[in-house]
Amino acid sequence: MSLTQTLPDGKRLLPAVGLLPAAILIIAVVLTFIEPRFLSGQNMLNLLRGASLLMIVAIGQMLVLIARGFDLSVGATMALTSVVSASVMAGLGKTLPPELVSLLGILAGLGAGLLVGLCNGLCVAVLRIAPFMATLATASIIGGLALLLTNGIPIYGLPKAFITIGRASWLGLPAAVYVALLVVGLMAWIQRATALGVHLYAIGGNPYAARVSGLSVLRSQIGVYMASGLLAALAALLLTAQLGSGQGSLGDGIALKSIGAAVIAGVSLHGGVGKAHRVALGALFMLLLNNAMDLLRIESKAQTIVMGLFIVLVVAMDVYRKKGKTA
Repeated sequence: MSLTQTLPDGKRLLPAVGLLPAAILIIAVVLTFIEPRFLSGQNMLNLLRGASLLMIVAIGQMLVLIARGFDLSVGATMALTSVVSASVMAGLGKTLPPELVSLLGILAGLGAGLLVGLCNGLCVAVLRIAPFMATLATASIIGGLALLLTNGIPIYGLPKAFITIGRASWLGLPAAVYVALLVVGLMAWIQRATALGVHLYAIGGNPYAARVSGLSVLRSQIGVYMASGLLAALAALLLTAQLGSGQGSLGDGIALKSIGAAVIAGVSLHGGVGKAHRVALGALFMLLLNNAMDLLRIESKAQTIVMGLFIVLVVAMDVYRKKGKTA
């Protein structure tokens, strides 16, 4: 009996991926017994909100990874989105109705995310720059731009109509949870039931064969980076609304977390493998791990060490998985 699971696309997953729900449950049960604050209402809300934002970003990261890329600029994209949207809303706040100001700010933020994604896609697909270097350079440029525009000072003066979006809740759940469920559900449907999903797997699995078969590899590569930028911008808008201010430091560390969430969920760093619902579980696992360290009062510097070691572990898992396929 094989210890691996076989996906519909013929690729195999490590047993650890199938055990991800069990790992989440075990951590939750252990925390319940050793830390009473874990089940408090406020902690649950913070956990769900944080996991939802990471899910949204990680879904975009998954698309890029499936297409054999990386997107290290998602954190900087979130920062730029926050600054651009907040600047637009603060600048127009006294001249237009709050609802219209909110809409224009949201559109400006989403446009900024799409523009960053387009630049990444063009660098990778057209200029043939390695995804790691292209997105690392983009992250440096736009991250510096976000800080330059704000001088490190938060931008206030956002309309209440916009702030309400980030702080609203329905049936006791934050609005970000519903947005994340919508994103995950839509992506799962695209992957399972549309030609677009099939083409993306084909391009990630073997770009040369996909190109010979008539698929537009270049357009798809640009498209996944734009999707990643758009989803990072969406997460940034939700977080900006929750905080009530635009911040040039938004999204610090989320690039590695999103890659970790995707890889622990079975998305291959070598392309062609990945499922949206598993990435959602990976994001929940990452935030649960982070939350556990916070509740156990582990020093923030030590937390960065733990998260770094965890990233090394999941990358090693991906290498092992690749060896298992070629064995």
